This record gives sequence, structure tokens and C-alpha cells, in this order.
Amino acid sequence: MWGVGLQKGPALFAQGRGRKTSEIVDRDEDQIRDEDRLGAAQETPLIGRLYEIVEPVVQRLGYRLVRILLMGGGGRTRLQVMAERPEGGLSVDDCVAISRELDPVLDVADPIAGSYVLEVSSPGIDRPLTRVGDLARFAGERVAIEMDAPVAGRRRFKGRLMGREGAEVIVADQAGERVRLPIARIIKARLMAGETMFAVPPGPGGTNGRGRRKR
Repeated sequence: MWGVGLQKGPALFAQGRGRKTSEIVDRDEDQIRDEDRLGAAQETPLIGRLYEIVEPVVQRLGYRLVRILLMGGGGRTRLQVMAERPEGGLSVDDCVAISRELDPVLDVADPIAGSYVLEVSSPGIDRPLTRVGDLARFAGERVAIEMDAPVAGRRRFKGRLMGREGAEVIVADQAGERVRLPIARIIKARLMAGETMFAVPPGPGGTNGRGRRKR
């Protein structure tokens, strides 16, 4: 377990039941906010709409929204809402509470055509880094980052997250070499808590599922 209360196994509660965003691209570094979503420029209009619906509910309950994914199709669509407490982690009871509050809100907004299953889960140990603020919050941890275009000839980087400086994040690779990555160009990032330790100097520093188809 890592130092922010991340759970070894993600909690899960499943309950059946646009507009393309670009939050960071072309902003000056002093306009980049901690709550901005990494990779938002690649989001579909529907995902952007789901964030608008789901995030206020999750925040009102006192949790932090980590990520929204829409998976599957053809009558087997799953809406995954990943959340956590402010101090990290999420219990099955927390998942149930969030699901119960989201269900009627999603029924009214009705953003998804057809039936789907709503899943509320915790991040687990290989937590995705989805907000600009995560780049400072998890400084010192091992991460995997994917860019939308090559930087120094590569799109994928693994190493120690050394923190953020302005509009860039710094990652130290296995050899200790540091590379600066533009935050606006990050598609995906995640912790590597469950993978082999890198020889890099340290930087600063219950599952339950139920299903109900939406009628």
C-alpha cells in the first residue's frame, strides 16, 4: 500500500441502469489549474457531458472524482465512475453511497442511449493520474506516462515522477536521466505501484459487485 491510502484491491459497486473538451491545450502555464483533466483534449463529447453530470454529485458527497470511463456497447455498456476519499481509498460502503446518489441524477439527465451498468470503484494501487494536481501530489512515485506525440523520440515514459514545473512535468528514467514532458500533451498517466522498482534516486516526497439494468 502506498502512502496516500490506496487500496491493494479496488472496491467496486455495480448498478445497472457532445462536446469535445480541451482544458489545458494552448493555455499559459499560470492558467493551468490543479483540477484540469489530463488528456481532456482526447475526450469524446459524451465523456465531457458525463463529467458535468457526475462530478458535482461526487463532490457534494465529499469524495474526489478520479476518472470516468464508458466501455462496451451493443447492450453491454458499462459506465465506470472511479472515485476516492480526499485522503485516498474508497470502501464498498462508499461505492454504494455514491451509486445511490448518482442513479437518479443519471436517470433524469439520461446522457447514454440504451441500457448500461453503472459501476463505482476505487482506484487501486496502480491509480490513474487524471488531474494536473496529481503530478505534484504523487511526486516521488513511479509512473507510466503516454504522450500524444513523441518527446525526445518517444511517446511512452516510465520512471520516477519528480514533480511539476510550470507547464511541464519532470520524470527520471531508470538511468536517472530526467526528461521534461509538456502537461498539455499527456494522454494517460498512472502509478506503477505493482511493478518492478526502478533504480532511480527518490524524489520529493474488498470487492463487491451487483448489477441492475437501466430500464
